[in-house]
Order: sequence, then C-alpha cells, then structure tokens
Amino acid sequence: MSLHRASRGVGNDIALLHGWGLHGGIFDALAERLAERHRVHVLDLPGHGRSPWAKGAADLEGMARMVAAHLPERCSLLGWSLGGLVAVRIATLFPERVPSLALIATGPCGAKRRDWPHGPDEALLAGLAKRLERDWKATVQEFLAMEVRGDDNALVALRELKRCVQEGGAPSTAALAAGLAILRRVDLRAELAMIHARTLVICGEYDRLTPPAAAQALAERVVGARYEVVARAAHAPFLSHREQVERLISDFFGAD
Repeated sequence: MSLHRASRGVGNDIALLHGWGLHGGIFDALAERLAERHRVHVLDLPGHGRSPWAKGAADLEGMARMVAAHLPERCSLLGWSLGGLVAVRIATLFPERVPSLALIATGPCGAKRRDWPHGPDEALLAGLAKRLERDWKATVQEFLAMEVRGDDNALVALRELKRCVQEGGAPSTAALAAGLAILRRVDLRAELAMIHARTLVICGEYDRLTPPAAAQALAERVVGARYEVVARAAHAPFLSHREQVERLISDFFGAD
C-alpha cells in the first residue's frame, strides 16, 4: 500500500505528520517555511486525505511502521496530536533513523486513566466513537471545535481546520475509528526512554485535549528534551499562533 507524500525543498529530510480527521494540507504554511532550508515531506496518514486505508494501520505500531516505510532512511519528524503519537512510536521503533523530533500537542497517553490524570475523559472519546458511526462529518466538526476551545485566536485556527477538512475529501470512517481507539488506549510512557533524537515538545497553555501537564510529562521522560508552552493557545498553536510556533520549529530544525 502506498501513502500519499508531497515533497519540496532541499536539505536535511523532515516529515510532517498531521492530526486526526485531517490531512497533510494542514501544514501548508509550515511546510513552505521549513522548505526554505530543508527537504520537507508531508504525508497523509492511512485513510486520510489521499492515502488509502489499510487494516494494518489499525493500531499505533502498525500505523507507525507503515508511515516509516514511506520515509527517507534518515529523517527528522514533526508530529501534531495523533501524528505526534505516530512520530514518537517511529522514534522508539527506529531510533537510529530519527535525528530530531518535534512534537506539538502530544502527550504519552491519550485519555485519563487511574494513574494518568491528564487529558480528556475516556467516556468523551468513547462518545465520539459512537457518534462517528452515525455522522462522521458532525463528529469531526465537534472534535475541531474542541481543539480550539480557549484559544485567543480560536476563529483563526478553526477556519484553517475546517478548510483542511473541506479540501481533503472524506476520510475513511475505519481510519477515524482506529484513530479514536488509539487516542483512548495509547500509553507510551514506558517507551519514551528509548528516544535518542533531539526533541522539542510544544503545547498550548489552554489545550484541553493535551494539557500542558501531559506534554511536560512526555518531555521529562525524554532525555534532554526541550519543553515550550505557547501562551493563550489551545490544541493547534501552529495555526493560532503561527509566527511564534514556526519560529520555534524553524530554529530547532535549523540546528541539525
């Protein structure tokens, strides 16, 4: 199976991995900036955008291996939300292949659990999964609204998220269901010590899906990781606080 990948620029390889329900087009502005100094690869995750769905991507490890098979042998990664979880899993499976890792709105676990008090309630994600069966469009729109809640520039971010959904075509409902299942069950805490990449973790101060405490917990478990909070931002700070986040990311990868 072949995933859709668009590449531009010249230099060290960087791959950008998007979040649930969207596609690589959400990174248009960021990819353009990074391509000034790097070779940038923007992928559509399985079942999203122009990438077909495959049952082998139904869990995080399968998705990570599938994405890794479509990357250059040595490639830095930037992942946002679900894409951040995929990036983390690639970096733990193939540490020698990932020199640098930038994560936006990514924690080691998805939903709250007995020993993990951060993030959305599991019941909320279960409710989304149930509603997905009836109306995937309304469910995706509901999730997008959650992503920008509390952000100072919520309307700016929401406009870009909605544009991305409208331009990308219908995602596979199987891919959407699998993504929600990953978010409900994922726990990468034990694997984080395996990451050898230079790591930058960025979160929004008002993110309700991946609260700062979750992102900070991830950063603390990765040796040498740098942790940055974007003030007054929510789950999509690269859209709502574009210049600040693009500068952080550009400077980080520019040190490679």
